[in-house]
Amino acid sequence: MFCFLSVYFPISLSLPELEVVSTMADRHPSSAQTHRNPSRPNQEASTFLRRLHERAPNSTQLVGILTFIISGSILLLLTGLTVTATVLGLILFMPLILISSPIWVPIGTVLFLVTAGLLTMCGFGVAVAAVLSWTYRYFKGMNPPGSGRVDYARSRIYDTASHVKDYAKEYGGYLQSKVKDAAPGA
Repeated sequence: MFCFLSVYFPISLSLPELEVVSTMADRHPSSAQTHRNPSRPNQEASTFLRRLHERAPNSTQLVGILTFIISGSILLLLTGLTVTATVLGLILFMPLILISSPIWVPIGTVLFLVTAGLLTMCGFGVAVAAVLSWTYRYFKGMNPPGSGRVDYARSRIYDTASHVKDYAKEYGGYLQSKVKDAAPGA
C-alpha cells in the first residue's frame, strides 16, 4: 500500500517510518515484492510512467474516441431539443386539441378502420397472388418449393383411399353373405 501511495502522493519518509514499512513487509512476504526499494524512488515512478505510455491510445483510437464523443454529444443535444419541442408543442396546442377532440376522435377512428381494411385487403391480395403463382408453377412442372411434400401427401391420400376401397369391398361382401344367411329368401 505504501508503494501505491508513494507513486501517487510522493512524500518523504524518515528512517523510523521506513523501518515500519520493512517490518510490515517482513510479515507479508507477498506484499514485500510489490514494495519499492527506498534507495531508488524514481525507478517505480518511471516504471509507472512507462506502463502508462505503453497503454496510451494511438492516434487512430484517439480519433475514434473523439468521434464517438462528438457524435454522442450531438445526438444527446438533438434528443433534448426534440423532447423539449414535443413538450412545448403539447403545452401550446393542448387547448386546441381538447376543444376539437369531438371532431378528431371519430375522424381518427374512421381513418384507422379504413387503413386497417386497406392493409388487410392488400395482404389478402398478395397471399392470393402467391398461391396462384405457386399453383401455376406446380401444374406446369416447374417444381416450386414444397411441391415434393404435396406429391408425397397426394400419394398417401391415394394409397389410403385405395386401401379403404378394398376394405369396403371385402367387408361389404361379408355383410351381404350375412344378410343372405339371416334371410334366405331375400
